[in-house]
Amino acid sequence: MKQAFILGAGLGNRLQPLTSRLPKPLVPLFHRPLAAWAMAACARAGIQRFAVNTHHLPQAWDSFNTPAIFPELEEVGLSFFHEPILLETGGGLKNISSWIGDEPLLIHNGDIFSTLPLDKLITAHQASGLPVTLALRSHGDAKHIALDPTGRRVIDIRNSLNPAPGSHVFSGIYCIDPIFLRLLPADQKVSIIPYFLELAKNSLLGAITLDQGVWLDLGNRKSYFQAHQELNLAPAIHHEAEVSCAAYLENTIVGPGAVIDAGAIVRNSIIWPGCRVTASAMLDHCIVYSESPAAGNHQNEDL
Repeated sequence: MKQAFILGAGLGNRLQPLTSRLPKPLVPLFHRPLAAWAMAACARAGIQRFAVNTHHLPQAWDSFNTPAIFPELEEVGLSFFHEPILLETGGGLKNISSWIGDEPLLIHNGDIFSTLPLDKLITAHQASGLPVTLALRSHGDAKHIALDPTGRRVIDIRNSLNPAPGSHVFSGIYCIDPIFLRLLPADQKVSIIPYFLELAKNSLLGAITLDQGVWLDLGNRKSYFQAHQELNLAPAIHHEAEVSCAAYLENTIVGPGAVIDAGAIVRNSIIWPGCRVTASAMLDHCIVYSESPAAGNHQNEDL
């Protein structure tokens, strides 16, 4: 499997106001866009070409320069598919049918960070001969997936088909074969879930449980903060940040090009690339994301 589709067209409503500046997959996690971490994980599993669908703030992707963000992926191919009208997951997948061609595809949500062994997902999918294989977790809050006794077939999603209780969490990562695209209508806004259910009715929706590694859905502010507290992906202060020796920082992430003026007091916060915190600022559990300098006393705010 050599190609992957990064889902990047969502509106990111749960991450507002951060997504008023950037699409959700471009929100930085330890100085790199979320989509860059997803692509790096896919590349480690052998992926060589990527498609990304866009909708909200598509111009923000213009600066998504692959070699600059992750030099180790300099050789990968990257294609963008803009959706003037949001097509949702099913419509977005059908929209790139010509790009997919006759080869299988790995699909990865753009707001997921994981270190799951994606090679195991790919191997399981290829061995199953099924049109779709979902990567699942056995622990988490959204246990909407019910499995058969073998644990290798999905029999229900959100109690839509059977009274079987959900036992697993869908990771937002899965593999498909091109034959699955035949089920999807062209040029329509459709969710992928009804078509997964069609497969499940006929015992054709595969699954593999991957509890190894880290998996975080960064779709809201709480989980976004949690990721920066629990992970250690890079130095907290980027080497291209300008932090005055007369500023006080505690448990804070500072992105490249960010400026922290002398006298600023910043605790438990995330400062996005290129942002500025002024001398008068006292911040605690804040995210500085806008182009306006952060000043004054703030707690649990997005500035």
